[in-house]
Amino acid sequence: MEKLTITQQKRITELNGDIMLLKKEFETKEERDKFFREAEKELVQKSRNNLKQLLNEKHVPTTVSSGRILEEWLTSEGFTKVITPTMISREMLAGMTIDQEHKLFDQVFWLDQKKCLRPMLAPNLYVVMRELRRITNEAVKIYEIGSCFRKESQGAQHLNEFTMLNCVELAEIEEGGQLEELKRLAKKSMEVLEIPKSRYELVIEKSTVYGHTMDIEVNGLEVASGSYGPHALDANWGIFDTWVGFGFGIERLIMAMSGSRTIKRFGKSIIFLDGEPLNI
Repeated sequence: MEKLTITQQKRITELNGDIMLLKKEFETKEERDKFFREAEKELVQKSRNNLKQLLNEKHVPTTVSSGRILEEWLTSEGFTKVITPTMISREMLAGMTIDQEHKLFDQVFWLDQKKCLRPMLAPNLYVVMRELRRITNEAVKIYEIGSCFRKESQGAQHLNEFTMLNCVELAEIEEGGQLEELKRLAKKSMEVLEIPKSRYELVIEKSTVYGHTMDIEVNGLEVASGSYGPHALDANWGIFDTWVGFGFGIERLIMAMSGSRTIKRFGKSIIFLDGEPLNI
């Protein structure tokens, strides 16, 4: 029996073909090659149609539109958007306990001995919410969406540059109510994204920074991670109130929602656009 060649399998995967196509067997090479040509033609046409729909109707990639849905929801909940620098200092990373002994340290893109590209939004958000709390002496609810950078493995679920959306509430929830607020935010985010309850679950996981987190898994894939304080890290930032925060990986979220087998289809790219390959 004949199977698709490695090159043929790669092309089918690139075109986001169903995984069952890769498992088909054929009596002869001629039968195999005919099947591949027909399948490729059909998948290419599907990608062309999707790209035309993007250009003529949608105009905005799904990663952007889904991020906007989350932003609109957070705004309706009273969160204020902030915009902070992409470059951060070594000292700020140290404030997150990320030093040379931490396993995340080797994943950081260093610009020089003192500065790096942020691997997470949390350091900047700690500073902004602390200062807003000091100025107003009121509860603070802020969020940010933007690029983060890590020297991740080149697997199907990781990108070197990815988009995070983090939201955080400071001094809004009374002690003891943080976990319930995390659950509420998680469920509401899935609701506004129209992800049914049957497709996601909330899972408690260990974290290298926060000890434990409550993650949202969509179709078995982690797409968001929530945590809360007071936490041991807080003193590094002059934070002494209760807080609740969530971080969404936007590309990972769209990967899970679409059923794609690789996140690279939805990353910042000149090879893919809105999940579709451009070499068609």
